[in-house]
Amino acid sequence: MATKPKLHPRNQHSEGYDFARLLAQTPELEAFMTLSPADQTTIDFKDVAAVRMLNRALLKTHYNVDFWDIPAGYLCPPIPGRVDYIHYLADLLASNNNQDVPRGRHIKALDIGTGASLVYPLTGQSEYGWHFTGTDIDAGALKSAKQIREVNKLDVILRQQHNSENIFRGVIKPDDQFHLTMCNPPFHASMEQANKGTQRKWANLGQGKSNRLNFGGKNAELWCPGGEIKFIARMIEQSMEFADQCLWFTSLVSKKDNLKPLHRILGKAKVADHKVIEMAQGQKTSRFIAWTYIKRSQRSMYVNNADK
Repeated sequence: MATKPKLHPRNQHSEGYDFARLLAQTPELEAFMTLSPADQTTIDFKDVAAVRMLNRALLKTHYNVDFWDIPAGYLCPPIPGRVDYIHYLADLLASNNNQDVPRGRHIKALDIGTGASLVYPLTGQSEYGWHFTGTDIDAGALKSAKQIREVNKLDVILRQQHNSENIFRGVIKPDDQFHLTMCNPPFHASMEQANKGTQRKWANLGQGKSNRLNFGGKNAELWCPGGEIKFIARMIEQSMEFADQCLWFTSLVSKKDNLKPLHRILGKAKVADHKVIEMAQGQKTSRFIAWTYIKRSQRSMYVNNADK
């Protein structure tokens, strides 16, 4: 197993994939297993079906998910990287709780764009017992998420966003209180950019030109007018309306160059605090931006006074 020491210390995948353990839980994975040039067990990451089966095995083995599947064409998330976001969010909450990671369903998380895979509620609930509300604008994605929720008997609230201009409006109810929000925003500004990104990914995988993504992705998952920065800017703008209903608002930021303008936008929003948390997965470095309107002196009380 190849070690990935840059993953979060609590990430169950920091030692790589234990294919013997995965195979014991999901025998169907064997049909997709192969040997790498270094004579190590792996799968063909260019094969859509292989990636989906690996995810199914990972979720069952490590997160007690008995059923997981997504419709063709939807984003198939890389589990180790997605779970890293969860662990670093746990650290963010711990920073307001005497470095003690809060666990249990009284911790409320809002997953913007939860997708067909429901990956954040599945892993976050398993690792920390948090309660999740997931939202999405895509009815097909929510149908898949609801099936995963029902078959696995999960306590997850799912809400559809009906207005493409809104992010928090319409899905945060007046009596909602969240400790954190999370989001993996669409990062391309147009379909053309998304297609170019697809070509680059396949070239990196040694597959040449292709219009397919090995991890899939519908339009709403991959691009929106103005791209990632416009989406997060709108998120910041709308977060002001719900300033007292959430402790930390957060979003992944795929492009480092977007951080500087986002810092300026946050300054205009007059947030109490904001920070960038760096994450590294193998050769890739990712990050998320977090902001809060709650004063530092009140954050510990906000966590500890949650309705248990």
